[in-house]
Amino acid sequence: MNAALEARQINTIRALAMDAVMRARSGHTGTAMALAPLAHVLFSRILRYDASEPDWPDRDRFILSAGHASMLVYAMAHLVGYGVTLEDIRDFRQLGSITPGHPERGLTPGVEVTTGPLGQGFANAVGMALAERGLRSRLGADLVDHRTFVIVSDGDLMEGISHEAASLAGHQQLGRLVAVYDDNHITIDGSTDLALSDAAARRFEAYGWHVNDLKEAAEDVDGLERALREAMLVSDRPSMVIVRSHIGYPMPTASDTSAAHGAITDADEIAAAKQAMDMDPEAAFVVDDDVTQAYLAAGARGAAERLEWEARLAASGHDRDWLDALWSAGALGGRLSELPTFEAGTQMATRVAANRVFDASMDTVPSLISGGADLTGNTGTDVTAEVLSAANPGGRKLYFGVREHAMGAVANGMALHGGVLPVVGTFLVFSDYMRPAVRLAALSGAKTVFVWTHDSIGLGEDGPTHQPIEHLASLRAIPGLCVIRPADANETSQAWQIAVERDGPTALVLTRQNVGVLDGTERASQVARGAYVLIDTPAPAVILAGTGSEVQCCTEAAALLAADGIASSVVSMPSWDLFEAQDTQYRASVFSHGVPVLGVEAGSPMGWDRYADATVSMNRFGASAPGSDLMAHFGFTAPSIADAARKLL
Repeated sequence: MNAALEARQINTIRALAMDAVMRARSGHTGTAMALAPLAHVLFSRILRYDASEPDWPDRDRFILSAGHASMLVYAMAHLVGYGVTLEDIRDFRQLGSITPGHPERGLTPGVEVTTGPLGQGFANAVGMALAERGLRSRLGADLVDHRTFVIVSDGDLMEGISHEAASLAGHQQLGRLVAVYDDNHITIDGSTDLALSDAAARRFEAYGWHVNDLKEAAEDVDGLERALREAMLVSDRPSMVIVRSHIGYPMPTASDTSAAHGAITDADEIAAAKQAMDMDPEAAFVVDDDVTQAYLAAGARGAAERLEWEARLAASGHDRDWLDALWSAGALGGRLSELPTFEAGTQMATRVAANRVFDASMDTVPSLISGGADLTGNTGTDVTAEVLSAANPGGRKLYFGVREHAMGAVANGMALHGGVLPVVGTFLVFSDYMRPAVRLAALSGAKTVFVWTHDSIGLGEDGPTHQPIEHLASLRAIPGLCVIRPADANETSQAWQIAVERDGPTALVLTRQNVGVLDGTERASQVARGAYVLIDTPAPAVILAGTGSEVQCCTEAAALLAADGIASSVVSMPSWDLFEAQDTQYRASVFSHGVPVLGVEAGSPMGWDRYADATVSMNRFGASAPGSDLMAHFGFTAPSIADAARKLL
């Protein structure tokens, strides 16, 4: 190794970080500067990748969970040849740039996951390691043979999600997961001593990780490489490398202070740091030719391996349709039409219908992996498949334990890795625990299926702590999340088909209690339109519009109104998101102009004012009682809905 050249390479990373933050007058300078040697070692000595093909499936995955240090990954993406230009670096944090304040998947080449909310990237890395191991078990090491590396900060490890994810990773013995803990002793408020006294090494050892505490080694590139390679040799457990770094180094006064956690825009401080690095303090956004060539060579190191991998793939003998369906997390062509249908008049909880649909898809959707947060049997995610474990990495049923926070983010990591369609389940009320991961799934376009059951007061005796009220409204507010609350088993089957065929995350919101399978074999195909007329009446006086189990109440109420000579139509609205995507003409055909609409949903009325003139809904928390008693008590019965319709008229 040319030590002098490597020193200039590392200092170039630091200078780019300072210049970008100075120009933007915003950003986190110090962490990117402190981690420059680590990034240099990873991208020039350790990571297996080909910068000319950023999406090569068998590349190593690198995640910057400490997303506030985004300039670190942008600098490397520029230097090794991912296509990020110096102009992009200059546009750091500017409108329309590909170098935003925190890394975003799908926006910047080389960014694997969207990070910033602390702890999420760490849990994503656990999911990516699970996906790699499972695919290697199914496809063989000739086609899947890579590792996952993640940089985590003090803040990442303070967040509760990190405890859940680290515990799961240790239990699963994820030997190809390598985390580097940037132990810089600084948070925004000041020294970590203000709030943190964890023994991180002992904590991770207790979780079953291999731990190597390097102490003061942040500037020792050879020592960093040795530690990473040692971790890569550990096959029976994940590894944590702890490095004591000095945030803002080599700034003369900001280093090792909380000021370095934010934007350092003092010209004298930056000039002094550049002088300490033997760089021109007046120059900005400068990369020497030999530095450029050295990093471009590093970015091309994996090209030969990639070509060899492509040859092995071509000769593998795997059925191409099956392999394409696996990697795209889609279905084998046309075979989702074989999903089960359910006989009208029978009774079935939609969570039970979902379980039958998932089971029927295990062969047609080869990427499907299903599991729950200690509620696998309760949520319909208990598929008929072998358990995914350290002893059986190719299993397709994953027990997450009581870890909702981590489950969502781990599932996102699996989805963003590729080759896995994760289906994860818990009660709807606990979607609150998962919300940061759900939001990031929508932001990054992760194809994750969230199954949330026990979707209303209809769950019964567990009481208001477990009965969701505001949750549907809250989830519908997330851009890019497709929320589907099917009315019966057949709508559930079609909702699953939508989840498989669309990009991005989908939420399936399902009942605990039995609901009747509604009449009309052709109506289920209308679920993709978000809302449709279930009972069409010429010249209706009122439209009863419901979602989920309440649609059954609407159909019964329509019969009561008809007996009184009041014509009514019934609309099933499984997905507001999908309905809003329809054209104006179709939406007008569902809700005829001038006809009053009564919205019926056992949840918050928030949002219903877009469609309904009045609602039968919940403006308070529930109670503990049998579900049928609660539904009657709170007015979700045919007579109550019919009375509400009469009042509306």
